[in-house]
Amino acid sequence: MNNTKATMLGIQHLLAMYAGAILVPLIIGGALGFDSAQMTYLVAIDIFMCGVATLLQVWKGKFIGIGLPVVLGCTFTAVSPIIAIGSGGNLGDIYGAIIASGLIIVLIGGLFGKLIPFFPPVVTGSVVTIIGISLIPVAINNMGGGQGAPDFASGSNVALAMITLVIILVVYRFTVGFVRAISILLGLVAGTVIGIFMDKVDFTPVAEASWLHIMQPFYLATPTFNASAILTMTLVAMVSLVESTGVYYALSDICKKDLTSKDLARGYRAEGLASIIGGIFNAFPYTTFSQNVGLIQMSGVRDRKVIYITGGMLVALGFLPKLAAITTIIPTPVLGAAMLAMFGMVITQGVKMLAPEIAKSMENAMVAALAVGLGVGVASVPGVFANVTQGMPAWLAEVITVITSNGIVAGALTAIVLNILFNMIGPKREDPMHVE
Repeated sequence: MNNTKATMLGIQHLLAMYAGAILVPLIIGGALGFDSAQMTYLVAIDIFMCGVATLLQVWKGKFIGIGLPVVLGCTFTAVSPIIAIGSGGNLGDIYGAIIASGLIIVLIGGLFGKLIPFFPPVVTGSVVTIIGISLIPVAINNMGGGQGAPDFASGSNVALAMITLVIILVVYRFTVGFVRAISILLGLVAGTVIGIFMDKVDFTPVAEASWLHIMQPFYLATPTFNASAILTMTLVAMVSLVESTGVYYALSDICKKDLTSKDLARGYRAEGLASIIGGIFNAFPYTTFSQNVGLIQMSGVRDRKVIYITGGMLVALGFLPKLAAITTIIPTPVLGAAMLAMFGMVITQGVKMLAPEIAKSMENAMVAALAVGLGVGVASVPGVFANVTQGMPAWLAEVITVITSNGIVAGALTAIVLNILFNMIGPKREDPMHVE
């Protein structure tokens, strides 16, 4: 393959994942109240780390790298937990948890394949569904202009959000292939252009941003290590690994390459190492992006050279804050509309994973019902278990607080325990309500 064609295909992969890559730092930074300089850095370092994580994974080394044409970006699974951890004002807990969870994944990479039976679709589907539902309020608030904004829920904000959503839907409905794959990105661009005419775009961050910036360790915060935050992010990392495993096998089928347990271990370690580096530079945990798998399948091009080019371009873009700052001027209602579409897709992905499992047995239906119900309930009313630890020994109170203070943790552990109880312990009961 000549360099020109490989470069064009590399750009296509970059565009396909770019919207997902920039949305995560924009959502997290906005929710945690970052200023324009912090937001610019957050977007730049995230783009840079997407490139680093991709290069680590596509390169097949002795201990890291699965060696498949896979593109990595920040996992949406981490958005809600990161916001919950950082809402207390201690950013250090976020990055300490990301570093610690990455280290745990590196250490258990070789063993994780043996843990996969504890994360069947009924468990991972429940967790993904909880994550998607817990993110919807963030999207709706942003569609109104951002919670606490002086013009929150104004007619102009809601109109801009709905126009953006309509544009995304029209592009998605009436186009195919690559254009359809970047419908979110096109919606963001079109909504921002309309926002300029509605006087909702401020170009100051772009004007103030420098052209070149060298990444700095601990730029936003020095890591601190909190047990609850570490447990939360470790669970998120494990769910991401399960999702990545599916992508690995999809790519192995496309590339006609059989995967061994050693291949999977190298892939897991690469994701863990990317999270460690991301935490050091105040970025995020990373996972495989399935939209790029679709591009490989559509184009038929499986050459890793293309993905090396994509990774290299992402690294280069990370050194250019002025380009990163352009993404921070997207009006909040426009961002909210894109979030609604993408978070809604997270929910449907979870439902898609759950549907065949629920159809198999009433036990699976009960696992999903209680896990999603409890997870969403705790996310909606986080203080519901606040007083149950009174009078308990300090260590027990800490354990219960860790489990009950975060909806994703509560839901995930509920799903794991109930799956073990119903599907892994003792003989399988015949389901009288199940009809073949």
